[in-house]
Amino acid sequence: MALRAQHRVSCILCIASFGSVLASGQSAKKPVVVIPRTWDDAAMKTLEVPLANPAASPKHVSADYYYRIPVRPIYKQYAVYAPGKEPSGYWEWLQKQEPVILWDEGRTRPPLRNKTDWIKAGESVFDAPLFVEVDGLLSVSDVRNPGWFDESEVPVTPQGIVPFFSYVIREKGKVELGSLSCGMCHTRVMADGTVVKGAQGSFSFDRWVNRKVNSGTLQSRLLVRGLYAVPWLKPDPLDQQLAAPPDQVIRKIQESMVPGVMARHRSSDTYPVQVPDLIGVKDRAYLDRTGLQQHRSVVDLMRYAALNQGADGLAGFDGFIPLGGPDFDKLPDPASPIVGGRYSDEQLYALALYVYSLTPPPNPNRFDPIAARGRNIFEREGCAGCHTPPLYTNNKLTPAEGFTPPSDAAGKYAILPFSVDTDPGLTTKTRRGTGYYKVPSLKGVWYRSMFGHSGWCATLEDWFDPRRVHDDYIPTGFKPNGNAPYPVKGHPFGLTLSEEDREALIVFLKTL
Repeated sequence: MALRAQHRVSCILCIASFGSVLASGQSAKKPVVVIPRTWDDAAMKTLEVPLANPAASPKHVSADYYYRIPVRPIYKQYAVYAPGKEPSGYWEWLQKQEPVILWDEGRTRPPLRNKTDWIKAGESVFDAPLFVEVDGLLSVSDVRNPGWFDESEVPVTPQGIVPFFSYVIREKGKVELGSLSCGMCHTRVMADGTVVKGAQGSFSFDRWVNRKVNSGTLQSRLLVRGLYAVPWLKPDPLDQQLAAPPDQVIRKIQESMVPGVMARHRSSDTYPVQVPDLIGVKDRAYLDRTGLQQHRSVVDLMRYAALNQGADGLAGFDGFIPLGGPDFDKLPDPASPIVGGRYSDEQLYALALYVYSLTPPPNPNRFDPIAARGRNIFEREGCAGCHTPPLYTNNKLTPAEGFTPPSDAAGKYAILPFSVDTDPGLTTKTRRGTGYYKVPSLKGVWYRSMFGHSGWCATLEDWFDPRRVHDDYIPTGFKPNGNAPYPVKGHPFGLTLSEEDREALIVFLKTL
């Protein structure tokens, strides 16, 4: 669907949800909010762009199964402080607090009188941890350990708060650590301590997990296979990784999983993704670096959230079910702890409205004569053809090197007729692999880092460094070969500019 049509649908939904006067004659003070249905069997069949191997494209569970998954309650969350920053008596006070459920299905919910209330409620979903006390990974003992903060390079606010973790009380006298919220990956602590919610995160959860987990155990190997396996590829790249001694190259690769880069599920340690900035996502036609999911209206963002909170682990990828037990072939009972619950349609709607409401931080980079010169270079070099103002993306997909789109794809999706020749691994060798990469927006690049779809280059200056395509280049961000050289090839635009022109272009980009 064209982006203009997408916005028309979104507007219709907003009018339906927040119309001041309803057909029933109800007072404008009490609008009836029409909650879109997240899981619809027909919609789910066309939601995602097919994988590069169409036979492996996921077949999602039925709506009947999905709605039998219990709704997870959202508990009140309490701030986590770095050691030495916690207010006196705070820990003792926490242990005296009663459990407080903010939102569950049918019994307790926050006030939802107007759009402002919905957005505020959506923020509570954004901050809510999916897991509490992840055994063997993250626990209260970690965040109360000064050594853990030093080792993990945890960013904190000037007040000493860790903004992407929380304490949760589900039983009086028992304080637990909540983690793996939306905010854990999408909260950025700026150099001055400012917290930007929705931005590319600045904590490397992957690096900590890789340091703490013994990858040689059966349990961890099953976990890794469920997260990353691509069994229809022969050989599966994961098999080569698991066969290698963990203290060799793979450990070095995992250690280079810098903040802002993540080996999220359906990607891999060798083909991770740059964590996206969610600010401005309402204007994006495709979600994921690989353009994995279409974004046609607010309900599509709800579906994306549901899938990435665990529902796509129930899908069948050419018969492979990531949460399908030791043989990855059987759907678990929807109420099973391995499924982990779901958010209600109401909660997902609030979450989507909150994400749509996010705004960027104030940009300290002023548009000066050098930036004006950089804008002229941007236009002269034809950058606007793909990174079209005012969104600075044309919202299209570009085929990866070596991938030929199916004959009917052009009629369904917005596809450019050329490749920019970046590393095709993420989009051809993972379960997020559509064969395409989406054209990213350049808005907000001044506060982001780790550029390229796998985050190889730490800064814009590194991305435009002509040396990055050389065989002896060592990436400044994620290092696919550990500390060994790895040329970051592809997207050659801007690499042949003079040093002065290149600097001016970067100055301009940082004003966006």
